[in-house]
Amino acid sequence: MSDLLQPARGRLLVATPALSDPNFAGSVVLLLEHDEEGSAGLVLNQPSELTLAEAMTAERLALNNTDPPVIFVGGPVQPESAVVLARARDLSAFDEDRRVVGDVGVLALSGDPVATLAEAPAFRVFAGYSGWGPGQLADEIEAGSWFVVKGEADDVFAAELDSLWERVLRRQGGLLSTATDNPELN
Repeated sequence: MSDLLQPARGRLLVATPALSDPNFAGSVVLLLEHDEEGSAGLVLNQPSELTLAEAMTAERLALNNTDPPVIFVGGPVQPESAVVLARARDLSAFDEDRRVVGDVGVLALSGDPVATLAEAPAFRVFAGYSGWGPGQLADEIEAGSWFVVKGEADDVFAAELDSLWERVLRRQGGLLSTATDNPELN
């Protein structure tokens, strides 16, 4: 792990071509938490087939500040739960423990969630999350399953999801910039 960054909030886990778990193959995961008790994150590049319109009631359909307007698969843990990442006009909208990277944080949906989402310049809704127990992520990184790289706020709202994995790695420079999703070519 010495050549790459260590896991931390706001960092990205980029699946290496060797990672074959169908939940994570080709994925880019934004870490929301990482400490001695474990890690949690959201897969940024796995949109589901479920649209926001199908998931929300009619009065909530006026929300148009998310593109694509779908629910994302955040990971295999608690798929019935929802986590919302939002861009803030004012960083004071996020408590220090909710801010993740740049002007992006986990949006608290207490009170009126429709009004809260309407105030966000951009947001994405994730069903479930990705989680690792104590030491589990370190073991997976050591085994060569993940690259750990610096995250950027724009990664959360990337429009071209099919190429996010490649774009994040190219941005790193060096050997990572030439990685492909075909392990035989690396």
